[in-house]
Amino acid sequence: MSTIEVPTRDEIVRRTADLIPLLRKNAQWAEDNRRIHEESIEALADAGVFKLRTPKRYGGYEADTRTLLEVATQMGIADGSTSWTASVYWIPTWMTCVFPDAVQDEVFSTPDVRVCGTLSPGGMAAPADGGIVVNGKWSFISGALHAHWQEIIAVLVGPDREPEPVMALVPISDLHVVDDWHTAGLKGTGSVTTIAQDLFVPQERVLSLGAVLQGQYASQANKDTPIYRNPLMPVAAASSVGTVVGLAKAAEAAFFERLPNRKITYTAYESQREASITHLQVAEAKLKTDQLSFHAGRLTGIVDRKGEDGSPWKLEERAQTRVDNGIVCRLAKEAVDIYASASGGSSIYSDVPIQRIYRDVYAVNQHALMNPATNVELYGRILCGLEPNSLYI
Repeated sequence: MSTIEVPTRDEIVRRTADLIPLLRKNAQWAEDNRRIHEESIEALADAGVFKLRTPKRYGGYEADTRTLLEVATQMGIADGSTSWTASVYWIPTWMTCVFPDAVQDEVFSTPDVRVCGTLSPGGMAAPADGGIVVNGKWSFISGALHAHWQEIIAVLVGPDREPEPVMALVPISDLHVVDDWHTAGLKGTGSVTTIAQDLFVPQERVLSLGAVLQGQYASQANKDTPIYRNPLMPVAAASSVGTVVGLAKAAEAAFFERLPNRKITYTAYESQREASITHLQVAEAKLKTDQLSFHAGRLTGIVDRKGEDGSPWKLEERAQTRVDNGIVCRLAKEAVDIYASASGGSSIYSDVPIQRIYRDVYAVNQHALMNPATNVELYGRILCGLEPNSLYI
């Protein structure tokens, strides 16, 4: 175990911004090969991106979610797939920090460790001497191809007990990886499927998912650390939102980069920027970006504030973090759609970034925990005084 001097938020964000040319250069390779380029992974590690949610005692930064938002935004400006993958690593890395301290010692013994994972119960587990035996399949595992560990969810079934979802940590080498990631968006994330066959998991690497969702954590060393005492779902929402902000900003930059040299074909406009329709389009898109920035800031603001003061979370506050995440996704998709629609027929070529940005933001909106309609409906239920119809809050 060790401690290091933790860089400031501005320094971490600057390091990430400096990587934009490299990440942008590798974006097409990542899309073509359906995984992040090794050069990009190494660069992110050197910049400290994989240390952001690691405890300081292991050389990590224990960064707050405002830092995650700003770092992911910079990565998203360069490449949505790279940003999404790094953001997804932050969530299971944080989840690792609620396991017993001895488990953390094992996981964080790997420098710049990368933990992938899911919240979907894709497996079944049975009690065994000293642990459980798991069989199952988990899809959409972003970053699995570069991960060292995976956090899995399985339903534990045994005699004289009710079925119970559990969360477990397993080395990625213990799982069979199926390269089945053939998609329209976020193609570079390598979000493949992993399979467990009669996999034994020691009991110390198994936690009750219900207990975790209720904030009952097993770590003693982290229990008083602000970033590790928040509920899982608000943390997850705040960890992933920056990628979407970055995609909206990327679309804006890509549109304005091409604007001076574009005319509107079959019209008298020799310059697109002279057309009234363009003025309306860019103003509307910009306002949507401004709005989503508010919701992203409110989301990370409440998570960081609650972590610092340790005050109890109200049900409405938990639902608000879900809805803020969803609204960021919806507004980003709307803004990107405006820019893409205004970019003309030439924008559909694969070497023009706007089409990739559009497909990436569309894919994010389909994610079950980020889908705007699902999150707005959940928020509305709570506002109407009804119980949530989901454990994931």
